[in-house]
Amino acid sequence: MNTQSPWLDDDQQDLWQALLTVVIALPAALDRQLQRTSGISNFEYGVLARLSMADEATMRLSDLARDCDSTQPRLSKVMDRFEARDWVARRPDPGDGRYTLATLTDTGRQKLVESAPEHVAQVKRLVFDPLTAAQRRHLGTALARIATTVRRELEER
Repeated sequence: MNTQSPWLDDDQQDLWQALLTVVIALPAALDRQLQRTSGISNFEYGVLARLSMADEATMRLSDLARDCDSTQPRLSKVMDRFEARDWVARRPDPGDGRYTLATLTDTGRQKLVESAPEHVAQVKRLVFDPLTAAQRRHLGTALARIATTVRRELEER
């Protein structure tokens, strides 16, 4: 006989509600800051940042979508806007023409560089400043374990 309750206990419920607040409200707060200061969304900033970290600032769109936790259609719309602003250039992958590559342009890199200081300051203020060094280490360990479990679940489907 299973004596465990199907419900969250009080401590679990408190933790779950705090996590939901972070998962839902933190991206919204970052989005507001980036829209106000840079005219881009948090998602768009993330796409620019991922491209900037790639070898030669170039990635396959399918890999970029996966890394940004995006659908192909959503990323395609962002790429259309970025191309219109000369932030990215798209071209067929010379190694496999079934894929499309996106490359961050100098203009796109400049947009990222201009957007980064206030965005990073906001991330520090909201995420890192409220925590001690020990709390940051513990949070990092806990989140890494949760992320591994979630990734495994997604890969199984």
